[in-house]
Order: sequence, then C-alpha cells, then structure tokens
Amino acid sequence: MAFGKDHELHERRFSRNLWVGLLLTGFVALVFGLTVVKVTREGEARPAPAAVAADSGASPVKGASQGAIQ
Repeated sequence: MAFGKDHELHERRFSRNLWVGLLLTGFVALVFGLTVVKVTREGEARPAPAAVAADSGASPVKGASQGAIQ
C-alpha cells in the first residue's frame, strides 16, 4: 500500500530537522576534535596546581596552613 504525497508542512519540517541534526553533529565533532587534540598534545603536559604546591611545600589553598583544618 503506497502512501500519498507528503504535505508541504512535513517537507519543511524534515528539511529543518535535517539542518538541526547536521549542525548538532558538527558541534559534537568539533568538541570531540578539540578534546582529542588537547589530550594528545605532546611535550606540553603540566602538572596540576595542587601537585606543584605539594612538591614546593606551599599550601594549595591561599591562607590555609599545612595540617591545620579550619
């Protein structure tokens, strides 16, 4: 059983949904690409600020002393 011709409203809705889907896919691809580049950068790895503070003996929280809980 064949369906009749789609109404103009359905054609416009499909077209709009197609563009929204393509834009969303492009945005996801952009975020994924940026994440991959950030993770795979070589030679630019920096330790976390807390690790640097622990190595230097300084407190990672401004105003807090070592071993004291306020």
